[in-house]
Amino acid sequence: MRYQGQKMASGEQVKALLKSHIDGDESHFFSVAMQIAAYEAKAGHGRLAEELRTMIDAAKANRSMPLAVGTPIPIRQPRGELANLLEVSYPKTRLSDMILDQSVRDRLLRIIREQRHIAKIQGHGLSPRRKILLVGPPGAGKTMTASAMAGELGFPLFLVRLDALITKFMGETAAKLRQIFDAIQNSRALYFFDEFDAIGAHRGSTNDIGEIRRVLNSFLQMIEQDSSNSLILAATNHPEILDHALFRRFDDRVEYGLPNPSQIVELLNQRLAQFSPPHPNWEEAAHHGEGLSYAEITRAAIDAIKDAIIHDRSLVTNDELLVYLDERRAFMNRGGNYS
Repeated sequence: MRYQGQKMASGEQVKALLKSHIDGDESHFFSVAMQIAAYEAKAGHGRLAEELRTMIDAAKANRSMPLAVGTPIPIRQPRGELANLLEVSYPKTRLSDMILDQSVRDRLLRIIREQRHIAKIQGHGLSPRRKILLVGPPGAGKTMTASAMAGELGFPLFLVRLDALITKFMGETAAKLRQIFDAIQNSRALYFFDEFDAIGAHRGSTNDIGEIRRVLNSFLQMIEQDSSNSLILAATNHPEILDHALFRRFDDRVEYGLPNPSQIVELLNQRLAQFSPPHPNWEEAAHHGEGLSYAEITRAAIDAIKDAIIHDRSLVTNDELLVYLDERRAFMNRGGNYS
């Protein structure tokens, strides 16, 4: 009977192994495989058990190794509770699609270069920049940067859903955060924490609550211990409220600002494309766009294009463009905001 019971247990493990493979749940697949190796060892099949462990370790190592430059990493849809915590996409955006200060572009290109040569850097006992803090006003391009960097590297982009992460129950949020960092370790990708100040506010804040304090402490510990090959980006509009201990956990800090006049003109040129006015007054457009973010200027250009399409016009006029730029400014002055 004992022998039959052991056979039944092994059969259940094989079924679980196949199911995890079909579901694409790699973490559970490796876990069940290790259970089978332990079962074989207990059954006296020491050599087989050792071969299984060696194969599992090699598979894990190959999974975490960086792929060849330019090779896209396949999307792995989050499973179970992770499906509520991570939103996955495979962006096609590139840095060339963005209007950036040269200093910001250079810093982002340096991070991309280090990621592309990660094996060479690690071969000398060094680590590439992986944990990046993006700082700047709403609409400055932080979210688009996450998409562009994922697109440049061929990485899946996992957006961390803070609304699902943060709960009112003691300890639950930290447990969910642990699941995210387990995914960071097991699946190489770009993980993006937007509006990061929701969990990164300094621990002495007057409106601080115990659960958020515990989450911050957990995050500090987990990001400190993380040694994966994944890229972690966190974005904030309010660096002044972040806990000081966070800054030294990040490898780099990239700061964004509002577009200057020449960048406003470049952005409008790019967004209007074939709808551009026949004789554009870019100087006046730049003046009306001063103080607006990249996102707001983009919206003004899109609104002008839609109006031209509705009225069967092939071009946007200067006056229409100025109207929509002024409309965005009025909206912002009334408290409108974009991240």
